[in-house]
Amino acid sequence: MLQFRMEKIGLTDVRPDHLLKYEDAELLAAEYNVVTNADEERAFDIYPRPPIDEATKSSLPLRPPVVTIMGHVDHGKTTLLDKLRSASVAQGEAGGITQHIGAFSVPVKRSGEIGTVTFLDTPGHAAFSLMRSRGASVTDIIVLVVAADDGVMPQTKEVISLVQGDEGLRIPLVVAISKIDMPNADPQRVKYDLMGAGVEIEELGGEVPCVEISAKKGLGLDALEETLAVLAEMSELRAEHDGPVEGRILESKVDKGRGNVATVLVRRGTLRAGDALICGTTWARVRQLMKPDGSATKAVLPGFPVQVAGWKELPAAGDEFLGAPDEAACKRAVENRKRAQEQAALLQDAEQIDERRRLLVEAEEQKERAAFEERQRLRELQKKESEGKLDEAALAEALKAQRKEQPGAESEAAESSRKELLLILKGDFSGTVEALSGAVSGIGNAQAGVRIVSQSVGDPTEGDVQTAHAVGGQILGFNVKAAKGVQTTAARLQPRVKVHCDNVIYRLMEYVSTEVAALLPPRQELRVQGEAQVAQLFQIKGSGNKAARNIAGCRVTNGVVNRAYEVRILRGADRTEVFRGRLDALRQVKKDVQEMRKGTECGMSFDNFDDVRVDDVIQCFTTVDVPQTL
Repeated sequence: MLQFRMEKIGLTDVRPDHLLKYEDAELLAAEYNVVTNADEERAFDIYPRPPIDEATKSSLPLRPPVVTIMGHVDHGKTTLLDKLRSASVAQGEAGGITQHIGAFSVPVKRSGEIGTVTFLDTPGHAAFSLMRSRGASVTDIIVLVVAADDGVMPQTKEVISLVQGDEGLRIPLVVAISKIDMPNADPQRVKYDLMGAGVEIEELGGEVPCVEISAKKGLGLDALEETLAVLAEMSELRAEHDGPVEGRILESKVDKGRGNVATVLVRRGTLRAGDALICGTTWARVRQLMKPDGSATKAVLPGFPVQVAGWKELPAAGDEFLGAPDEAACKRAVENRKRAQEQAALLQDAEQIDERRRLLVEAEEQKERAAFEERQRLRELQKKESEGKLDEAALAEALKAQRKEQPGAESEAAESSRKELLLILKGDFSGTVEALSGAVSGIGNAQAGVRIVSQSVGDPTEGDVQTAHAVGGQILGFNVKAAKGVQTTAARLQPRVKVHCDNVIYRLMEYVSTEVAALLPPRQELRVQGEAQVAQLFQIKGSGNKAARNIAGCRVTNGVVNRAYEVRILRGADRTEVFRGRLDALRQVKKDVQEMRKGTECGMSFDNFDDVRVDDVIQCFTTVDVPQTL
């Protein structure tokens, strides 16, 4: 009866062991006239305000444009920003590349007046694609930096794809061709390459402004600022200063002096010290607001970046944060969000269980069907045999097919034998941990790879060491340091726990590649020690009942022939191997010798092989274990 009701309301899976979703259970309850009541307390949450309507927007105050600097690694993005804000960040970047999102505001000329532009600096390395995507999601204008001596590169194309949609550019784009002072600079070639990549340059008949600059020498920066000011004025960027604050998390980290700190970009409202904020499943009572120059402030308007201290847990980079009425509202909303996540996880587990059950049932039905068909075929063959229409060989083949093992066992065994490098990831920012995870998780092949046990922000701890020891893994740190006590604990454990930290992501990737490669079984490599060529054959009569043996008269043409080495015999123009084994005898005239060198003549015979021929090439070789590489 229950199954009938379930089918009636449109449920497709009515098996007794099927786990119902909430929506399906609600439908079933309605079928039995059972009223479900929503728990308003559990439904409580904090939501963003509705978007601003165009009529209201025109009366709101202007806000600074958010400009994101993007481009390929080492094309001069950070150097450009250094010049704009008269700082020197590039020299302090590890490996000379930006590895996290930098955010700051600088004054620029705007219609004859001094205005403000908020700049975001994003990494150019391939591992930081998620950071670039996050930067593009909060920006008003993108400056694509392309080096005049290098041209369009992989990350250049990635940025272009970020700003392009099905119907052309969705985010205003400015191209800055950098390093025009370099001897091999060719800005015109870069412009045509950009046209080929889908960027319609203004001077070539398109709509994308292009400025030629040299950040080191300060060339073209005024023109770039003016272009950005014009685009900002055309965009009419406005936001309300009142109402609950809204914004986006750019980065987050654990600061030893201030605790959990997040760099945020305010989008709507005014962020003030003492405000209650919620982000994902964490919240904050704003304890401190610090501007990019390190000075404290009490209020931040839309369009400006600021560091927020006071988070109970680290918010995730890229998440939206919202202002809340008070701490109590934050706690209620966070509790409900965590409960919703747990329910979603349980639902996912239930769906996976249902799917596994369904697949098992289908597999069993398929197996039974195949077995039935095979039995039918076998009966038909036996019937034909009884009638004298089938030979025994055909019947034996049919019986063999019936006993054949299920396919896929070998592949499953191969998959289960895959070795894994277990890693605990640590980083200075949530975004850099995310980038590190994405960069190393794909390292490996079918035989060996990486499995991330956990990832978190902050320096490695003794707890991380104990976890790594328990699972047989190691700790990988990005822009963090392991304290002396942590290193001592890691070295004292048996086996020792490796703790490897670096401040350049591609060096960490190289390290992980080496560690994964070390998991692979060594590859055996054949190394030829000497060669000889058969000039003539001699036959020696065997004593007693032993048959006569062929002795190969040879000339050593290269290296050393030694009885301790293995030998192989190569024949014909294609050097086909016809024998591999050991020397039975090595003689010079009638004297047994241990080795013969290049230019000498000798006689050879071989263990259990007598089919040696004139012009055969005999190679003496050793085999060595060579570590594999990815």
